[in-house]
Amino acid sequence: MRILLVSDIHANWPALEAIQERFDACLFLGDLVDYGLQPQPCIDWVRQHATYAVRGNHDHGVAQGVAMQGSSGFRYLTAVTRPLTCALLSEQERQFLAELPTTQYLTLDGRRFLLVHATPRDPMDEYPPIDVDFWKRRLEGIEVDYVCVGHTHIPFELSVGNCRVINPGSVGLQRDGDPRASYAIWENDKVELKRMEYPIEKTIEAIRRYSLPEDAQEMLVEVYRHGKLGTPRAPVAGGNS
Repeated sequence: MRILLVSDIHANWPALEAIQERFDACLFLGDLVDYGLQPQPCIDWVRQHATYAVRGNHDHGVAQGVAMQGSSGFRYLTAVTRPLTCALLSEQERQFLAELPTTQYLTLDGRRFLLVHATPRDPMDEYPPIDVDFWKRRLEGIEVDYVCVGHTHIPFELSVGNCRVINPGSVGLQRDGDPRASYAIWENDKVELKRMEYPIEKTIEAIRRYSLPEDAQEMLVEVYRHGKLGTPRAPVAGGNS
């Protein structure tokens, strides 16, 4: 069985569309929305192709209409893109996000999987390091072969006792200096962390079509083109309006 793992799409449709892998099952690990401004085709794709899916913190925030407060960095970008995201989505699309489970246990190809956006202790918000001792504590009492997570936007595979933790990285918004879309393939107990180039300028064009503050646009352009955000900057006057 060939399994595609994707996470942290963040409404970046050109990045998601570029992933053309063959798969027998698809696992989506949360965060369809915020930052990018093409949420509808991304939601449609997950509804059609994800065999199993879990809710991320951004999915939860958009579904519940939670206003984010932030004056710099990614919190600021969430604060300014979330109102647009909520306006772009139908009530049915927001309901889909709200109904995604926070955790899923399943068996595929004879292997036991746990899906969660962040960690089993805090499914949507805890930011986990790539550290065996940390994960040993988080996996106590959990009897699975694989724990599949997202949230950090950093791809990794980590062996923790008899379990392997897989993070496919982010499809739509990189934080590790590599601007390509990140995802993973599981097949016959082998995990391949993969990258795919995509038409980044199309994502930027979609951002430019909306009335985001100029500094937020430039911050997003920086992340999309360079795979990371540089020195956090304060928004310009009126930037939170």
